[in-house]
Amino acid sequence: MKAAIDIGTNTVLLLVAEYENGVIKNVHEEHRVPRLGKGVDADKNINEAATERVIDALDAYRKILDADFPKVDQIIVTATSAVRDANNRAAFINRVKEETGFDIRLLSGREEAECTAAGALSVLENVADQEVLILDIGGGSTEIAQVKDGKVTDGHSFDMGSVRFTERFLSGNPPSPKEIKACRNKIDEFYKSREFKVSDTIKAVGVAGTVTTLAAMVLNITNYEPDKLNGHSLTLESVQNCIKDFSENTHEDMLAQNPVFLKGREDIFLGGMLILEGFLKHYNFDELLVSTGGIRHGAIITLAE
Repeated sequence: MKAAIDIGTNTVLLLVAEYENGVIKNVHEEHRVPRLGKGVDADKNINEAATERVIDALDAYRKILDADFPKVDQIIVTATSAVRDANNRAAFINRVKEETGFDIRLLSGREEAECTAAGALSVLENVADQEVLILDIGGGSTEIAQVKDGKVTDGHSFDMGSVRFTERFLSGNPPSPKEIKACRNKIDEFYKSREFKVSDTIKAVGVAGTVTTLAAMVLNITNYEPDKLNGHSLTLESVQNCIKDFSENTHEDMLAQNPVFLKGREDIFLGGMLILEGFLKHYNFDELLVSTGGIRHGAIITLAE
């Protein structure tokens, strides 16, 4: 029995899983939205309030693990873009250690892409023998991993994410057409800066909150149900319809329409959707398969002792 905690730019996620002979079986999942990366793009530092919110989430997870999962023999805690980018990352990591007892493993962009790939494919059927391009839209960064025969052949981390690009480009509520155009142009610029050589038969897979939230909205489900989300095909048309809704309505109106899955991401969701749209268009994908696997699953598979 293993546990993995993923400290992202927007969320802090907990996974408890059984792991044996290369197979991972979900036992329990939790999520919190402390938005660690708020302001990091501009200030290059993690602020005090965000640090406190993350420590509160970690303390809550420690209590859950101690009370309900005493058989867990290893807890892997990873951090990604917001911590990588912060000038005060060492102070943040040390403070988390002092106050929670958790040792944070700071992933490089390549390690993040590899963990994401392993996690994404672990919960999908019938893709192990296919070539896939995996997209992970985070709050501070976006990773692409190219996988063939179950192995990562190429990977890259882009410094664009739903929180980072919302703060940088999408200040309106709703954002103006000019703001959205500027955001789209920068996204296109990023994708062109680091190309992947893809075949005509390659499949697209998407992970993380932007993708799973849209899938839940399209499927009209009100609870987090991984079995329904995994393998669902999201079309470019559904992505663009959602972008239209979010560009014409306020964050508050969109949250009222989708209170379960948008809570804590209603103001940054459009930024994530634009990054998703840019990926699909850049690589001429009409659709993308949804995976609820991610860094926390991949951390258990690739980093567990």
